Amino acid sequence: MASSEIAQCLSATLSPDTNTRIAAELKLGGLLNAPEAGLALSQLVLASDVDLSLRQMTAIILRKYVTEHWSPYFQQFKGSAPSPEVKTQIRQAVFQGLSDPIRKIRSLCAHTISSIANCDWPDEYPDLLTSLITLLSSLSPDSVHGAMQVFTEFIKSDLTEDQILPVLRQLLPVLLNILGAPEQHSALTRSRTISVFRQCVESLYMVKDQYPDAVKEATATVLPVWLDAFKTLLNVDPRSDVENTPDWDGLAIRVQIFKTLDTIQTSFPRALTPHLKDLLSAALNHLSALYPTFTHYYLQSGTSVPRSSEDESIELTHLVCPMLDFTANVARSGRAKDWFEGSNLAGLIGGVFSWVQMTSEDEEEWANNANAFVAQESDDTLSYSVRMAGFDLLAVLVERAPVAAVSTFQSTIQRVIAESEHARNAGNQDWWRSLEASFAAIGSQAEDVLDVIDDEQDSGRAKPIDIESLLTNVIPNFLVLSQFPFLQGRAFVFASQYAKLLPGQLAGQYLDAAVQVLEASEAGIPVKVSAVKAIHNFCQNIDDAVAVPMAPRIAKDIGPFLPVTSEDTLTLVLETLAVVVQIDDGKWVTEDLARSIVIAVLDVWMKNNKDPIFISILTDVLESLASSPAPGIYQTVVRQALPTLCNAIMSSTAVDSWIASAAIELVSSLVSGAQESRLGEGFFAMLAPSLFSCLRTTEDRDVIQNGIACLTLLVRKDINQIVSWSDPATGQSGLDLVLEVIAKQLQSEDESGGLVIGDLIIHLLRRAGEAVLPVLPQLLQAMVTRMRTAKTATFLQSLIIPFAFLIHNQRDTVLSLLEGINVDGRSGLDILIQTWCENAETFQGFWPTRISALALCALFASERPSLQNLTVKGDIIVKPETKNVIMTRSKTKQTPTEFTSVPFPVKAVKLLLHELQSGGEAASMGFNAADVAELDSDDGDEEWTEEEKANQGFKADEFAFLSDMLGPRGMAFDNDDALEENDDEDLKNDPVSTMDMQAHLLSFLKECAARNTNNFSAVVDQLNPEEIIVVRKAVSN
Repeated sequence: MASSEIAQCLSATLSPDTNTRIAAELKLGGLLNAPEAGLALSQLVLASDVDLSLRQMTAIILRKYVTEHWSPYFQQFKGSAPSPEVKTQIRQAVFQGLSDPIRKIRSLCAHTISSIANCDWPDEYPDLLTSLITLLSSLSPDSVHGAMQVFTEFIKSDLTEDQILPVLRQLLPVLLNILGAPEQHSALTRSRTISVFRQCVESLYMVKDQYPDAVKEATATVLPVWLDAFKTLLNVDPRSDVENTPDWDGLAIRVQIFKTLDTIQTSFPRALTPHLKDLLSAALNHLSALYPTFTHYYLQSGTSVPRSSEDESIELTHLVCPMLDFTANVARSGRAKDWFEGSNLAGLIGGVFSWVQMTSEDEEEWANNANAFVAQESDDTLSYSVRMAGFDLLAVLVERAPVAAVSTFQSTIQRVIAESEHARNAGNQDWWRSLEASFAAIGSQAEDVLDVIDDEQDSGRAKPIDIESLLTNVIPNFLVLSQFPFLQGRAFVFASQYAKLLPGQLAGQYLDAAVQVLEASEAGIPVKVSAVKAIHNFCQNIDDAVAVPMAPRIAKDIGPFLPVTSEDTLTLVLETLAVVVQIDDGKWVTEDLARSIVIAVLDVWMKNNKDPIFISILTDVLESLASSPAPGIYQTVVRQALPTLCNAIMSSTAVDSWIASAAIELVSSLVSGAQESRLGEGFFAMLAPSLFSCLRTTEDRDVIQNGIACLTLLVRKDINQIVSWSDPATGQSGLDLVLEVIAKQLQSEDESGGLVIGDLIIHLLRRAGEAVLPVLPQLLQAMVTRMRTAKTATFLQSLIIPFAFLIHNQRDTVLSLLEGINVDGRSGLDILIQTWCENAETFQGFWPTRISALALCALFASERPSLQNLTVKGDIIVKPETKNVIMTRSKTKQTPTEFTSVPFPVKAVKLLLHELQSGGEAASMGFNAADVAELDSDDGDEEWTEEEKANQGFKADEFAFLSDMLGPRGMAFDNDDALEENDDEDLKNDPVSTMDMQAHLLSFLKECAARNTNNFSAVVDQLNPEEIIVVRKAVSN
């Protein structure tokens, strides 16, 4: 096939005549199926005598040809692959295109070579790397440009671990030569060498555990040379890249340098340490040197940023974001601490305040797009910007040097106020930008700034920043500047972020002003959104007494926003409504208002019934309304919401199961808001048919979990409605249907019901014990039977904890029942005890771990022969070949973990001692260093510092952080805060939760020792040395 035939065909596809064009496209499709089509295309790409647009079009078709006809490796492969000989010729031709004098042809050939390399390298294209490196070593700028484009994609995706090191030895010196030859190579080509170098650093980091010595050598020899080169390049005045130059290509090099520095800081920080101060000073110098350019092109609209020589956009923001990120990461790491002081700290904070100003482009977008305006400042925003990077850096600086940073905020804001006043008097229309940015910056750190102020005042020192003065003397002047809506809006938000510092009267005036803006028809998007945000903050941060008089008015004003907003703005409006209805527990809500809010909320849900964030906020709103103590409100909310939600549950199908799932969640919020035993007549009767019908047929995990959680709430709130109701169609009682749901879960292979099914069983036993008695034996038998096949920890806990509860309350009755159960030749007691002992240490939640411990005490004290004769899994057997070795899955297969076997009474004491120690009791039991030293230690802690020894191998602040993270199991039992949020009110108030567990366990051990219960002394002899010391200490205490 001749290239000319393809050329004619391609030309015809551009014909204005429709028939000619369609005929040409059909013919082209046929031609591409020929084995030699690829070769003809590649030759046409290289033909310098052919029109450029045709060559470009051919290159695009060639890449498509590669993905569709080259190899089954590509997903789009359609067959008719060329022979190996033809492939070789195509590869040679396309590779030749990398040196073509025309840039666009080089770039297109680079993309095609990258696609071919994905498939063929190294097996069928072994010489590619050498050829590329040879091309890079040539003196031709065109060839280097072409090869660099291939490398940018290639290193990222194709090198395997064992290829990385040999390639880097060849490649990096060549790249460094290109970077250091500005007179030969364009800035964009040189910037690509840094991009490829960064990918090399990432690759080295990935293999450093596999080849530690080689990587150590590579980083020791390579990184210092490149870092010196980076410093040299950064020391060139950055203004030379943006002033008196047709393009900003030079910035691309700086962008890549800071991105690479950030990568090195993360992967090989030690290599950076000697250079950090120079690099940080360079970053600070860039911030100040480039700021006039930023002002000219981004703040004063009118002049557009020049395109790059390759027609890409290179923005100042592309440089400033990685620069701020790098600086923040260094500060966060604690390195170069003494650099972040004095004039450097002041320069950085002043620089951030300047660079986070709204650009004219931001102003245009945010004025018309409420969602974009809300999103750019939300904590979980996905849009990345200089503003986000700047606020992140400020957060690190305040964390690392609280007083110094906040004092600098004070001096900087005073300077900005004076400068903007001067600019305003001089008639500068942009005078407001720096003020808006500075208040946004200080507002973004409000929580930390308030903490610093409190700490300093508590220590008897002066406040590092005078926010009250700003709120009294500066901010009020901006609240009425409707011609500068962004500054006006920012003033409201800033005041609300520091509302805790406002005296009551002033807080009320601010809140009133924000509400007036909501009601003003002429106010635009930015200021209305800001007012909503401010109201949200005010209602959270000021006394209810100040907010209550305005709450009904605010709720009415927010209502109209619900049907007309979407996405981020709707989230903000809903969150604000949720906060407003919580003011003073909603005592001020009227029936009319409640009705209109419920209608609006259900309308929002119907339009957004798949969005979990909206649903979560809507449940909060409904629960707050339902729990309002004002007369008639609960009934109004239920009357308005329940019929609609029941219809949604009943009409939902497997295809749209999320509707039922969310509707059940919303019903649960009504039940949560109800007072105990006051669900209201007919509540369960209206809900039950749709709920049970849905749970009987659904396979959807979310529906099952939400349905069971809803039933659990109903059991807790008003068990009588469930017991007294019966299904008119079948005659089954509500209780029968609840048990049917439990039975279905126990028979299901799917264990996603997890903890929720256990909660339902527990509350059923607690609330409806008498009513459940007739079916208790079958229920226990079903639970024991399912225990043998259950796999997940949460599901096993759901099966075991109800037994723990029953044993704690009716030990002997339950044990007799279990002894009588037989499952495939094993007694129910054997199955329960084996499963319990294996899983007790993984139980989650405050109440479950306590009830388990109490039940184990009861079992140990029972001295029942059937328990004494049981042997269970004990401690791990540590073998020489696995000692001090991290056990991976494959190693565990080769050397399976083995355990000792011990009598149940021994295991019960082990678990109780674990409970005593994991509750943080060791210190409060009076252990001292000498006791701890008695324990045989083989954990290699000889090298720990005194601080680390005191905190189990961690620094004090790390240990404190971990304690916070770990929560209840790491805290003392009598710490009220240890109760998890998930533990419901019933269980929080249960005597099991409120008792002094430490005292109980210590007294239990003493009593066992005194009476030699269950042959206690012989049991203690079978414990390990550490456990024996704990028992002795406990008993003698």
